[in-house]
Amino acid sequence: MDSATFDPTTPLATATTLEALETPCLVLDADRMDRNITRLRSRLDSLGVSLRPHLKTAKSIDVARRLMSAPEGPATVSTLKEAEQFAADGVRDMIYAVGIAPAKLARVTELRAMGVDLVVILDTVEQAKAVAEASTDAGIRIPAMIEIDCDGHRSGVVPANYAQLLEIGQTLTEGAELRGVMTHAGDSYKGGGAEAQHRYAEAERSAVVEAAQLLRSAGLPCPVVSVGSTPTAHHAKDLTGVTEVRAGVFVFFDLVMAGIGVCQVDDIGLSVLATVIGHQREKGWIITDSGWMSLSRDRGTSKQAVDQGYGLVCDIQGNTYRDIIVADANQEHGIIAARPGSDARLPDLRVGDRVRILPNHACATAAQHEAYHVVRGQSHAVEACWPRFGGW
Repeated sequence: MDSATFDPTTPLATATTLEALETPCLVLDADRMDRNITRLRSRLDSLGVSLRPHLKTAKSIDVARRLMSAPEGPATVSTLKEAEQFAADGVRDMIYAVGIAPAKLARVTELRAMGVDLVVILDTVEQAKAVAEASTDAGIRIPAMIEIDCDGHRSGVVPANYAQLLEIGQTLTEGAELRGVMTHAGDSYKGGGAEAQHRYAEAERSAVVEAAQLLRSAGLPCPVVSVGSTPTAHHAKDLTGVTEVRAGVFVFFDLVMAGIGVCQVDDIGLSVLATVIGHQREKGWIITDSGWMSLSRDRGTSKQAVDQGYGLVCDIQGNTYRDIIVADANQEHGIIAARPGSDARLPDLRVGDRVRILPNHACATAAQHEAYHVVRGQSHAVEACWPRFGGW
């Protein structure tokens, strides 16, 4: 659903200031978002590769149009619901970057019949056979990319497993289409500083480039060589042999990315607006109406050097309070407190006052909401309401 067709009679669409919004709700600082997009695009341009933005974080056509280089794409998605929603809004070039389940191939062929160049990924011969069979049944050649394991983090074929790599590739070429190879440096989310991120980025690059060379040496096509994670996208020094980079959370950033060192807290464009509903002064608590249902249960900073609880607290303009976090959360209650071990003092907030909470994981927090309320910088004016969607 485009913002142009968003029902203007709803409270979400009619609120014109942060003070008028129903809380909890999602706030997006468009200035920060635009800077984040420009930063990564400029970096990748200097390395001579294109960006295929991952839309799983945004799940919004309004955000997607600012991320993609053209209305048709390219783009990356993590669910077929995303592929269907974005296809309905004119996106035609997408990679479905989750290993394909054979039962989902019918939806893939439906999208391709609509003129969408939807590419699937896989890492087993069984999946390749299923894709080839579905291609034959539909009278088309479904394009697929082989997922490569660059760090043992999750899925993929290790390039050294030459026989498996070739068998998958040959199976695809017999009935479907081998579009290329792709990988994701999941270990980059462990952090470790700039030097560690340089190593993760090079391991990511070298794994897919090696796999591509092995396929080509066997006479198999490999036109696309795709890498992707927000940390490595911001740290890669050399992308020789790579044709595109996929990244998603960079559009908003979050506290996990700040903890890794990929961004600063002031780069985070997404926050949850909450209202103070009470105090437990003897405990050093301020209570808000934003619990884990609006913030998510993601505690991704808990293993980092700085534990941000369920989120870092800001004033209504988005200025952070020093060492003030959502220390605990129930379903609809958030407990604001000073970070354990700090000498921070709670802000003087009355019942009815509003705060903004920066998320640990932008994808997880955004998933709890149906729209972005768009502001710019310190302004309280809500200039737009961009709908977002969920589901699979």
